[in-house]
Amino acid sequence: MTQEKAPENKVFMSSKYVKMLLVILMAFLLFGGPYIVYLINDALEMSFLYAAIAGAASVVLGLVLMWYLIRAKIIT
Repeated sequence: MTQEKAPENKVFMSSKYVKMLLVILMAFLLFGGPYIVYLINDALEMSFLYAAIAGAASVVLGLVLMWYLIRAKIIT
């Protein structure tokens, strides 16, 4: 009998701690977008344009991560 190896990406995603970390990261990116805008604009005293771009990028990354987690059936 031969032993089949799991694909490399499935081994990484089999850990429940990695799954939990990805879900927390997704939530931080999605819901932390406005706070990122505030921190960049006020605390770092950078232009609002840079802050808005960073906030929008954060939300887009969160949406992409959510799409990946749904496709991988980690969240339903």
